[in-house]
Amino acid sequence: MSGETRERPANGGQAKPAMRDALVAAALQLFVERGFEQTTIDDIVALAGVGRRSFFRYFPSKEAVVFPDHEGRLAEMSGFLGASGPDDDPVQRVCDAARFVGRMYADNPEFSVQRYRLTRQVPGLRTHELSVVWRYEKVLAEFLRARFAVRPDRTLRADVVAASVVAAHNHALRAWLRSGGRGDVLADVDEALEYVHQVWCDLCAGPGAGAGGDGGGDPADDVVVVFAKRGVPMWRLVQGVEAALDET
Repeated sequence: MSGETRERPANGGQAKPAMRDALVAAALQLFVERGFEQTTIDDIVALAGVGRRSFFRYFPSKEAVVFPDHEGRLAEMSGFLGASGPDDDPVQRVCDAARFVGRMYADNPEFSVQRYRLTRQVPGLRTHELSVVWRYEKVLAEFLRARFAVRPDRTLRADVVAASVVAAHNHALRAWLRSGGRGDVLADVDEALEYVHQVWCDLCAGPGAGAGGDGGGDPADDVVVVFAKRGVPMWRLVQGVEAALDET
């Protein structure tokens, strides 16, 4: 894809973007024309005009060639989160990291829509896609666990926030893909991620979160207690807290 980071091939040599892109283009063309199962790696390299060994320098499997850009996004996200400062809002940071993926899809709408339709038809590709999504979520959760280190519920909070970010991002992205790539996907992703941030930032970050997200504030601050029935949605709890604070 046009916006992807160019990874090095598996042998550690210099990447050859033209060859790599030719393999991706050939694979997608054949998958659409013949079907995924009916296309072999030999078919792909023949259409791309390269040798079989060249394929495996860039991709470990036939499934991987459909997702050539995700390794680069994972690396970018990890680097972005690793560069976070102690005063950065951790929830905002993981929302911003998720935007790397949205921009990747927006960079090449035609490819993105074709891939989406293909993954809906081929169970093996859908499984591969889900494994990639899980890796994104894992990167976000690991960052949050470190930022919530002083909280006794750090693992639960980190996992739930990370899952919320991924779910909101994918909700907007898949709606755009189902539409055939119409509309402004980046604006839709921004709106979805802002929703997550509004719901979670006060609960997970709180005063003083920049120093580690322990949620501790000034002991002299007022304490607000909200009672709710079991099963009340999180957004409604947040709404109740905000209403109580407005009354104090």
